[in-house]
Formats: sequence, structure tokens, C-alpha cells
Amino acid sequence: MARIDLPPRPRILVIALRRLGDVLLTTPLIASLRRAFPDAVIDALVFADTAGILQGNPDINGIVTMPARRTVVQSLKLVAQLWRGYDLAVSTQSGDRPTFFAFVAGRRRVALVEQTFNGRVKQAMLDRSLVYQSGVHRVEEMLRLADVLGIARVPRLVPPRARESDATPSGDYAVIHAAPMFHYKRWTAAGWRALAAALTARGMTVVATGGPALDERAYLDEVWTGSAVTRLDGKLDWAQLSGLLAKAAVYVGPDTSITHLAAATGAPTIALYGPTDPRLWGPWPADGLETMWAATGKIQRRGNVALVQHAFPCAPCQLEGCERRLDSYSACLDELTAGQVTDAVDQALRSKR
Repeated sequence: MARIDLPPRPRILVIALRRLGDVLLTTPLIASLRRAFPDAVIDALVFADTAGILQGNPDINGIVTMPARRTVVQSLKLVAQLWRGYDLAVSTQSGDRPTFFAFVAGRRRVALVEQTFNGRVKQAMLDRSLVYQSGVHRVEEMLRLADVLGIARVPRLVPPRARESDATPSGDYAVIHAAPMFHYKRWTAAGWRALAAALTARGMTVVATGGPALDERAYLDEVWTGSAVTRLDGKLDWAQLSGLLAKAAVYVGPDTSITHLAAATGAPTIALYGPTDPRLWGPWPADGLETMWAATGKIQRRGNVALVQHAFPCAPCQLEGCERRLDSYSACLDELTAGQVTDAVDQALRSKR
């Protein structure tokens, strides 16, 4: 497709009103825009609690934030702030709200749309569109938006600019992030403790990360009872977390934004997946993903990432656990053994030497 026509030094807004990991997976599109329009002012519109994942991103000039739940007054103020302030607005989602803000903000508008009547109505509001296609990895979806814009792809994630923390240990260390956002993505507490013990036996300091929320820290209190780990949960900002991950001998975590971030920093990353389909949401290695993840496999390796699963016949189901709710268990994760995860860690450490 022909390159979209924009004026010199254009103002561009990228709209990503989703969770932390989703926003990070949008950065290849932003990097593609920066390469294509080096003199542009590129801003991102995101939820306030996800802005940190873009901290220090060199491709972004500014971040516009909004609360996930906003009042009518807040919405009207944002509309007034954005109204036709950009030469191009790109919505990375097909939902009504992000498409509306693209229409409000951009003199030219590009968005992802669904192949429905509602999607066809939205297309009439847009200059160009990408029809949503099921079964496509989120990063590939962002790169297809670059195709629609007629610009070259930059197929790499851009993590927050790293900054070292005084809490970063000296010597070899491993990072474990045991707490995903939702219960159905959790591995077992016994598995995490066995893994930490195995890493300690290999001569590494084990650093445990996590968020500041009280319920998450209470869960980690339970997980790490009796374990010799260095607790940094709630103590690092995104830049410090990027710095910690980039120098780790190995990182291990479940399907969560921190696992995507670890992969993006280049850290040897072990990702524990259960119900989530890696063909759609698998971690994107630092040097790109030349061969897409398979649906299942005991240990799959791509670049600096190893993806570990217990391959039940029903996996990956893309459902919210076995009980179909956020606080459900997932048998495919419960049956994942510490030995299988430790094998993946040992493979990663050998390949690093």
C-alpha cells in the first residue's frame, strides 16, 4: 500500500487503551512510525496505570493519559484536548472508544476494525483500516497496521529505558516474577519454591519481583515463606525493572507483562504458559520472532525465550482457567513440574555461556 501522505513534521497519536503487556506489544508500530517519520511528534494515548511501560521510550515525544473509568466531565475535557490536534491518529484496537478518540484527534485516521456491520460503519470514519483477523499474534497485528500505513516494519519491542537500582545484586542473579494479574495464570507456590531452591543451588542470588498492590504482596508472602529470596516486589519503577531484567542470568515468569518485558530486554526468559495461546500472545524475543510459536510443546525455544507448557490435549484453551473465571485454577499449570522448568533454565544458562 502507498505510504500515507502526511505534512512535514507531522503530529501523530497512537491509541492503545489496553493492559500493560498490550501497550508494550504496541511499541513495534510506534518504532515503525518513528523510522518512517523521524521529524514527527509522536504521542501515545494510554490508560494512566499503563503509562509507565512507555517510560523513556525514545520513539515517543509525549504520553496522554486517561483513567480507565472516567467521568463525563473527564471525557469532555479529553475530547477538547485532542480535537483535531494530530495529522494522523492510529487506533491499535477495534473497540468503539479507541476508534472514537482516533476520529476526534486525527485529521487522518487509521484503525483496526472488525468484519461486522459496526466495523463497516467505522470504516466510513477512517482514511484506512485493517480488518481484524483471528489467529494473529498481537505484534504481527501491529506490524500489519504499519503495512496499512505504507511504512516499513520495525519488528522489535522497545522496553522502558533501563536505569540501575541500588537494590540490584552483585554477581549472577536470577529474577522470578511469580504473580500474574489473574489467578488462572498462576503456577503453584510449591513449584516456585522448588525452582528458587534449584537456582540458589546453582550459585545464583534469586530476586523476586512483583507489584505494589497489597493482595499481590500478600500472595507473594505466601509463595516465598521459608525461601531465601531477595524481595523487590513493589520497590522498583519500570526503568529500574528494565535494568534489573537486562542483566539477569535468567528470568522466569508466567503469562504476564513482566515476562514480555524480560524478553524485550534480551534477558534469557523462561515463560510458563497455561490456557493462553502463545500463537497470539507468546513473548516476542529481543531480535524478533522469525518462526511463530506452536500451540503447544514441552519446551519451545525462540531467540532468548523458552516457552514451557504442560501439553494437555485441551491446551491452549484461551479460556479463563478450568472453571471459566478469573479466580479459577488451571490444571495445565498445576501439572507443570519444577523439573521441567529447571530443565528449561539449565538449557538457557548453557546457551548463554
